[in-house]
Amino acid sequence: MYKYILFDLDGTLTDSAPGIIRCVQYALEKCGKGTCPNRELLPFIGPPLTESFQKVCGMTAAEANTALEYYRERFARVGMYENSVYDGIPELLQNLRQAGKTLAVATSKPQLYAEKILEHFGLAAHFSTIAGPGFNGELPTKADVISEVLQRLHLTAADKNAAVMLGDREHDAIGAQQNKIAIIGAGYGYSSPGELSAAGVRQIVSAPQDFADFLL
Repeated sequence: MYKYILFDLDGTLTDSAPGIIRCVQYALEKCGKGTCPNRELLPFIGPPLTESFQKVCGMTAAEANTALEYYRERFARVGMYENSVYDGIPELLQNLRQAGKTLAVATSKPQLYAEKILEHFGLAAHFSTIAGPGFNGELPTKADVISEVLQRLHLTAADKNAAVMLGDREHDAIGAQQNKIAIIGAGYGYSSPGELSAAGVRQIVSAPQDFADFLL
């Protein structure tokens, strides 16, 4: 049914909570905001970070941009590798490619970081393209990133019927809907209870291996 498979990164391909949360804590301390319990910082995983610094921590836009710089200071050095690949993901990607599927990554993480992480874990070769924001404000929303992937894959309007986004947050669902492609939710990721359903996701899987039931 689907030929073009777009994957989110954090919470879909990799369990990235440890590195992201430690980098957020580092940024908050550098900004003089103290620390927060880890569970309160889970909403940072998935959406654009400046949005989360404002929404979760009550920062102004300027404060959020400063916090983002501190976040990247630690993330580029060590945080990006403080994560792990979900069980079943390498096998899923291999099976999808053997079945003739075209795979891509659409993430809110800066593209350079995403490429390094996927190369680190030996997954980069599975993907025809890896897209994410730049460091100067390019592709600010998940919808923009998904649109970029569809353009790189040269998909026509008709081809979109054979495209699907796999992701764990409402931003993935909204981005897919705005680009008129299907969405399957990664229920094992970082969404809050009911978040995906409220965003209009009707098919949600509980483990990476379950994606194969719908994609092969």
